[in-house]
Amino acid sequence: MAPATLVLAVVWLCAQVADPARQPLEKAYEALRAKNYESAIAWFGKALEAAPERPQIRKDLAYTYLKIGEPEAARDQFAEAMRLDPSDSHVALEYAFLCFETKQRATARRVFDRLRRSSDPAARATAEQAFQNIDRPLAEGIQRWKAALASSPDNFSGHQELAVLAEQRDELELAAEHYAKALQLRPDEPSLLLDLARVFTALSKTEQAQQAYLAASRSSVPRVAEAARQHLPARQQQAPDSATAPASPRTSAQAGAKEMAERSYRKGYLKDALRYLKIAHEADPADSSVILKMGWTYNALRQDEQALRWFQMARKSPDPSIAREAGKACKNLRQALARTRTTLWLFPFYSSRWKDVFSYGQLKTEFKLGRLPFRPYLSTRFIGDTRRTTGEVLPQYLSESSFLFALGLATRPWHGLTLWGEAGTAVSYLARQPNLRRATPDYRGGAAYSKGFGQLLGGEAPGAFFETNDDAVFVSRFQNDLLFYSQNRFGYTLPRLGGLRTQLYWNSNVTLDLGRQYWANFLESGPGLRFRLPGMPEALTFSVNLLRGAYLLNRENPQRPNFFDIRAGFWYALTR
Repeated sequence: MAPATLVLAVVWLCAQVADPARQPLEKAYEALRAKNYESAIAWFGKALEAAPERPQIRKDLAYTYLKIGEPEAARDQFAEAMRLDPSDSHVALEYAFLCFETKQRATARRVFDRLRRSSDPAARATAEQAFQNIDRPLAEGIQRWKAALASSPDNFSGHQELAVLAEQRDELELAAEHYAKALQLRPDEPSLLLDLARVFTALSKTEQAQQAYLAASRSSVPRVAEAARQHLPARQQQAPDSATAPASPRTSAQAGAKEMAERSYRKGYLKDALRYLKIAHEADPADSSVILKMGWTYNALRQDEQALRWFQMARKSPDPSIAREAGKACKNLRQALARTRTTLWLFPFYSSRWKDVFSYGQLKTEFKLGRLPFRPYLSTRFIGDTRRTTGEVLPQYLSESSFLFALGLATRPWHGLTLWGEAGTAVSYLARQPNLRRATPDYRGGAAYSKGFGQLLGGEAPGAFFETNDDAVFVSRFQNDLLFYSQNRFGYTLPRLGGLRTQLYWNSNVTLDLGRQYWANFLESGPGLRFRLPGMPEALTFSVNLLRGAYLLNRENPQRPNFFDIRAGFWYALTR
């Protein structure tokens, strides 16, 4: 072998031996080729332990995190790579875009602002466009809130929103001004002290920041106080008249993580909330409030299997309210995750206006098809009454008097809204006219929206409530008519009396149709009472309503234009 070749070989071998990250990197790249990303991440971590100042390792690790859907972890690795090699504009762009994606808009804007003056033309053009996409809405929002506050200077939300936008745009003096004004209007919002302290810190106003943190540390809100203490020297963490020792680092970390999780959850940053909740759970595995919040966060992320596991843990909590809430969530999730679900509901009631008992009901079996947003179902409906007709010379039938057998398709509920459609056959149990068939095709579908706010009947506490049930229904058998129903109740849920639960409320109902038939266009309003007796099933509720109504169309109306009606009945529902 030639001497020069021998020297090169020796140098190469020495480099291999001297590189402590060589073996874990080989393992990492081998795992990447096999698409074993979790293993690759573990080996990249070992490589970084051996060579923490090598930016290429952090870049490769960041891209691996992106492959498994962890943008926050990827963002942090790109941040380190950018610190190690500030001249790498491609890494800086990756970091900025991930900051924007993970809701760190102020940081993203700052990095894009620097990069739009880069010597790299491609990076400069990309950064310029991205900067404008962030900066322009912030600037417009600031101007809108300034104009709104000029006419309404005591608008708390306006000052808070303006402060947030100004902080994101690095207009820190403006942010501090409006955080302070918001705090003046709402001194009972101590979290604003943390916001103010953070902005003062960014402005290098250390004394003002420490004063704000000190005031926040004495808050009666534990999470605010704990978060503030993390920024104070030990000698400042006790109030002058306090003899208690400062919180331990473990307790402070847990409280701080809980606060950050709550803030992230409220703002919709669910993955950030989950990360902070994991930190809080590691610090105190027995905190059932954190366990319950983990369940709700996974549920909001549509990871229902994970959510169910955390709810099952939370329902063992010694806190009765947490255990009860988790138990209800478990029940609902099990039903949502089941491959088949059968529901039965019944609604019989007496109407004084028609001197008749009407009955409505449905038996429905749904089938879950993986993660598809809709479910097919089999349905049997019953719609009938006891009186059957009005008894006049030209009698009117008071209900469809039929069983309806159908095959349908319905979307999963989305914020209370469900879309559905079905095709089937209506079989009348009455022989109305000799020339009419008892079995006729029946096609119907539409949209249903249901929502409740406040202290509902199934809750534990008394208080005000509002409920709305709104439907748009197409029915082929009514000359292809489209009907609209809106039933609304607002009132007060009374305190429990033993096992008796009671609501007093006011009804406000409207029914309309496109066919402009008199019987499908009317308004109703009046008081109502709803109650559930001790020992009754949760799904069984009695109601009595006194209604005053008026038809909106009277051209072919054989009835009076106005009417009174007393309706009394019960609602029962069962899911298996």
